[in-house]
Amino acid sequence: MLTVIGLMVAGILLGYLLRERSWKGVPRLINAAILLLLFLLGITVGADESIMDNLGTIGKDALVITLAAVAGSVLCAWVVYKYFFYER
Repeated sequence: MLTVIGLMVAGILLGYLLRERSWKGVPRLINAAILLLLFLLGITVGADESIMDNLGTIGKDALVITLAAVAGSVLCAWVVYKYFFYER
């Protein structure tokens, strides 16, 4: 974990020092890196027998968590709208 935080801080410092330069190719590299990481995550999940054997249970749990998160987000957005943006 310390390595990840150190690399992130080093990237922030490097970006700050080189902020005047134009980095046109960086978004494409970032997208490629994210796609590669997602692909490798899929391979790892697919190769794990315990995950594949319990996919039905994991899927139901994920659905419940997702629906609860969406409902909570909608509720919080409604409260913020009602108290800060609603004109009476």
